[in-house]
Amino acid sequence: MKLEERMLRSVKQRTGNVILRAEIARLGSASQVTEALKSLQAKGVLVRIGTGVYAKTRKSSVTGATIPAGSLETLATEALKKLGVTVRPSKAAAAYNSGKTTQLPGAFVANTGGQRIRRKIAVGGRSVVYENDYGQTTASA
Repeated sequence: MKLEERMLRSVKQRTGNVILRAEIARLGSASQVTEALKSLQAKGVLVRIGTGVYAKTRKSSVTGATIPAGSLETLATEALKKLGVTVRPSKAAAAYNSGKTTQLPGAFVANTGGQRIRRKIAVGGRSVVYENDYGQTTASA
């Protein structure tokens, strides 16, 4: 069985929509995995959303085009969770959810707590913006 077929079977059996290259790297050598991933992207099975991060695809019910199987928010949250990053609502989203403001957050901002993140994750021309609590002190009375 070809590596591409084994990889396709592995991708279809996974429950989530995000696949990390590290999860499938054991199936073959680095160059073989790269070629198989390129082939699966060309066939429309996977789409690359970041370095070493791929998302499953589906057919759009409106246009019939191949699109990622989730929104930026769901795919980015799942990818960051798999990478070991805890994602919380941004300050703007938390203020909206608590009723302190009626201003809707315009972009997807992921609060990573005290962690610094430089990884770019983009879906459909939109990318994740990160905010963190690094260097911020809490005022105590």
